Amino acid sequence: MPDRLPSPGPSYIREHPVRAPGGTLHAGMARPSDAPDGWWLAVAWVTDDEGVVSFRDVAPASGPPPDPPLGRLGPAVSGALSGLILEDEGKLQMRLGLIAPPDDPARPWRVPLALRLAFRFEPARAMAMRPNELAETVLAGFVRAVEGLGRP
Repeated sequence: MPDRLPSPGPSYIREHPVRAPGGTLHAGMARPSDAPDGWWLAVAWVTDDEGVVSFRDVAPASGPPPDPPLGRLGPAVSGALSGLILEDEGKLQMRLGLIAPPDDPARPWRVPLALRLAFRFEPARAMAMRPNELAETVLAGFVRAVEGLGRP
């Protein structure tokens, strides 16, 4: 899998700017879907003019930390969406997954910054939001989490 991918096309909702150490990037999202088991599913990505960037492009200027980016991104996304994600038996109902794993597990930051997102939301909160408003909230939380990756 290359470090970068071509642009996935237009975002379902307005792209959000992402402040990264090398400049401003853009975050987008594919049209979300609702799975029969209650999970809300979407794909989110971060691009520049050439396509989907690598996680390295949002790493701290001093270089990527040794831990995988998803290890840092997961808690940041759950914090950004606090109160919206359903908690079941003490576990937040959230899954983040890479579109493709890194070729070299020892270099986890060398992978395109495109993720599969899955959430089960608090029913009362989710019902009070329009579908595009929910997607907008998730993308904004994703952006805050990605921007946090650039902090040492």
